[in-house]
Amino acid sequence: MKGYLQVYTGDGKGKTTAALGLAVRAAGAGLKVFIGQFVKGTPSAETTALQKLNDQITLRRYGRSAFIINQPTAADISAAQAGLTEVRQIIQSGNYDLVILDEANIAVHYALFSIDELIETISNRPAHVEIVVTGRYAHSRLIATADLVTEMIAVKHYFQQGVIARPGIEK
Repeated sequence: MKGYLQVYTGDGKGKTTAALGLAVRAAGAGLKVFIGQFVKGTPSAETTALQKLNDQITLRRYGRSAFIINQPTAADISAAQAGLTEVRQIIQSGNYDLVILDEANIAVHYALFSIDELIETISNRPAHVEIVVTGRYAHSRLIATADLVTEMIAVKHYFQQGVIARPGIEK
């Protein structure tokens, strides 16, 4: 089966959720899945749930904490760079059928690694490997390279009324 490049972007809720739903679907079909989460470093409900599928889904985090409210530090950049190096090797191994690069768009946006590095990592994959890249601010070059692009648009969100992230729903 040929692998395609999918990009989930936009300012709306649901990019990571869609990618993780695809991971569960792929695992249910017997495919091997790797999820590399950039920027995110704190545990969440989805990481707890995915541990129950660890025979088919491998998840690694390449972030320290949510620096989005500040600026990325040298340690944030180092973590993302090391993660991209590991992900590149994982993709090239061909051992996984689906590779999700969660928040890689954010990593590019905040210059944790370059769009050239991301596109090179994706382009040098075995033909059967499906790639999903998530996060706001998808670079125009990534969009041009992708086979499928979905933009989540925020029409209305209760966060604007002061509702904070709730366990099991947003985190």
